[in-house]
Amino acid sequence: MAPFFEPGLDVIVRDAVAAGRLTATTSLAEGLREASIALVCVGTPSDRNGNLSLEQLRRVSEEIAALVAERKQPLIVAIRSTVWPGTSEELYSSVFHNSPLVKMVGNPEFLREGTAVRDFLEPSLLVVGGEDADSVRRVTALYAGLPGEACIVALRTAETIKYTCNAFHALKIAFANEVGALCDRLDIPANQVMDTLCQDVKLNISKAYLKPGFAFGGSCLPKDLRALTYRAARLDVGLPLLGSILPSNEEHLRRATRAVLDLPARKIGVYGLTFKEDTDDVRESPVVTLLEQIIGKGRDVRVFDPHLVLDKIYGSNQDFLLAAIPHIGKLLCRDLAAVLEHAECLLLTQRPSASERALIESSQVPILDLTGWRLLAKSPAEPVA
Repeated sequence: MAPFFEPGLDVIVRDAVAAGRLTATTSLAEGLREASIALVCVGTPSDRNGNLSLEQLRRVSEEIAALVAERKQPLIVAIRSTVWPGTSEELYSSVFHNSPLVKMVGNPEFLREGTAVRDFLEPSLLVVGGEDADSVRRVTALYAGLPGEACIVALRTAETIKYTCNAFHALKIAFANEVGALCDRLDIPANQVMDTLCQDVKLNISKAYLKPGFAFGGSCLPKDLRALTYRAARLDVGLPLLGSILPSNEEHLRRATRAVLDLPARKIGVYGLTFKEDTDDVRESPVVTLLEQIIGKGRDVRVFDPHLVLDKIYGSNQDFLLAAIPHIGKLLCRDLAAVLEHAECLLLTQRPSASERALIESSQVPILDLTGWRLLAKSPAEPVA
């Protein structure tokens, strides 16, 4: 019998023991004697300061390390516990002393209490990470009878994915609760609002927007977030999560600005000025804010945007740009080649077309890609040191 309650688990344990497929022991030496893979599933609880405690993981690893010295066959140590990126590598170095008999693999679990059996048999995500291909293959093979394909990644990536998933789950719950609190104050059915939101599987419940890149801008998102949080505050409804989105976006923009200012280049080329691709709208474009900052720090800037012609924009769109950068007309170039000729480094704030990308790469101008945070030199295969 399992030492804790989980629906369906007792039957599985009973049948597996009866069939001779499962045994249990309090002796680690006995448990590892014939094993080729050790799945480490100990807890990593929070310390008082919020950091995770690795006490249990380190203790088990030290016990395994003491037994490895007596082995002739390699042992794959697969960490199922939730650990900070780099933890497995640190354990391999400090506890296993880089033993050639040990191969570290990251295999985070994604089981929810109360539905753990179903989550295991019908996994929503299966991740195996490691640097040794054979070890990764052997751990992946443990799940061969389950539906779905395993995501094979690097060791640190596997560790990071677990934290990212849990943070996203918490984010969704907090988001729904804040929307619910506001709806309740406005006497609006919150469930109907959220159920309708979930009907959109193209933008809302989808991969859309879930790609690291540049800060957001435009005439809708910043404006509507300001209005939402302002009106909620007037109603005495605290929305700390929604209220943190714009500050988070601003901090992301500051990171990008620092990355540009840290470049050794003084002459900067910029590809893309509008707030996103395939539009000529510059209202609240984060690129405009970035240019204000780097021009103010003495950078010599030239800009190319395939969809922006200064004398063809008007109204609030034009007013915003001219108010932010009055001399923008002197910085805009109609020809990408002219920007590349000027630039000691090119900032990509949008994704160029295939032909423009080819021109950029052939120019051998180093690239700072703010659309995906990849620092390139001459070609995507040659990162800047």
